[in-house]
Amino acid sequence: MKFRGTLGGLNIQLDASDTPQSVVGALTARAALLASEVTIEIDLEASLETLNAVRSAVTAAGGHILKLRAPRAPAPPPTPASTAQVTATALPTAELAPRNITQSFDNHTVVLPNSVRAGFRGEYGGSVVVLGDVNPGSELVAGGDVIVLGALRGVVHAGADGRESAIVWARPIASAQIRIAGAVARAPEGSSLSSMKKLGAAVESEVARLQNGQIVIESSHVPR
Repeated sequence: MKFRGTLGGLNIQLDASDTPQSVVGALTARAALLASEVTIEIDLEASLETLNAVRSAVTAAGGHILKLRAPRAPAPPPTPASTAQVTATALPTAELAPRNITQSFDNHTVVLPNSVRAGFRGEYGGSVVVLGDVNPGSELVAGGDVIVLGALRGVVHAGADGRESAIVWARPIASAQIRIAGAVARAPEGSSLSSMKKLGAAVESEVARLQNGQIVIESSHVPR
């Protein structure tokens, strides 16, 4: 984990090697710095538990998480509306309830702070970052990317406005159906996309993107 002061407050870079225990120790020693506006840069291989430990420490110190920046696997240059820099939108702290319909038609990235339960349907003009799982029976529709820091088992549609550069990222992609722009990938009945053939070795984290008009799912390991 790295710290950097900015004109807007504090920047925290969270790496894949960080653990809840290591970040709590480091943040406790810098509690005075956390009482400000904080931007978190997330390595997508970092654990959800580690991210939640950072969020709790910032809140306890009286700080406010202004932005999350989630790096992405190499892909064609994104359009400005689908950049990974996101502005956190205030949403309920409890797990999102069934039959809830959320609509946000601007191009800001929306952060859903908990797992998405069955019956939830959300429509967003920009990208969506889910700090948890997307469970079966739920649906997310986004004009930009869909990034899930847990398992993706619900239905998602990234690039719903026709944005072919949009991606779907999750740990893993285990949905019965995903869509990107006008393309759709469906799993055989009774199975999920995680059991279908993918490029690269089977890994926990996966990314789906359009290649030659077809959805390809592959390992999301990014060379460092």
